[in-house]
Amino acid sequence: MVEVFHALVYAHIAVGAVGLLAFWVPIVSKKGGSNHRWWGKVFTWSMLITGAIAVGISTCTLIEPRETHPKIEDVSLIVGIFGWMMQYLAILTINLAWYSWQCVLNKREHARNQDWRNVGLQIVLLGAAINCAAQGILIGQHLMIGISVIGFATVATNLYFIYKSAPGRMDWQYEHIKGGVGAGISVYTAFFAFGAVRLMPELALSPVLWAIPLTTGIVLILYHWRQVSRRHGSATRTAGAVG
Repeated sequence: MVEVFHALVYAHIAVGAVGLLAFWVPIVSKKGGSNHRWWGKVFTWSMLITGAIAVGISTCTLIEPRETHPKIEDVSLIVGIFGWMMQYLAILTINLAWYSWQCVLNKREHARNQDWRNVGLQIVLLGAAINCAAQGILIGQHLMIGISVIGFATVATNLYFIYKSAPGRMDWQYEHIKGGVGAGISVYTAFFAFGAVRLMPELALSPVLWAIPLTTGIVLILYHWRQVSRRHGSATRTAGAVG
């Protein structure tokens, strides 16, 4: 099990690093352009694979906590943070990356967003968020409780859009941005926090460290939402003038 754990960690770092770098190309490139589309696919697939590997890593941790993390004495901390919370973050990353992709694929056929995989991921994430919060309560880790709120908010807003009977013409873009940037936030948070365990263990559970990617991501989401709104408003005014 330990050998499998270490192999998964190396694969996680390699694939995750690709996603961490690819994330910025769709952010800064022309929306809808070839670079945006191609690197967006690279980012999406790297997030899906990275998240799946992280589920494997967290499962190994839950099965053999001491063997996989011999330098940490508190077994409850290992199980809570490196087991349940990491598994929750992995599922959150998969959920957001898949959801963002589906918003683009189904922009002209909104009903297809109700595909069983898309809806199923919301149910799985809800369960993972509830478990993360419950485990945090059991071991007195407020960070686990706080970060579970992101999962609850994600499920609520995703399902609202998925089952929205008459979405606005640009709603899919807002949701695509939320999901894509959200997946980036999730993976950067995991890399910052779990990477810090090896380099600076005393900072691993620092709220400040965890807040950096979250704050950056929220700013990026709001900025790009505003850009979409401005472009939509400009196009509407132009169409009105022509008409």
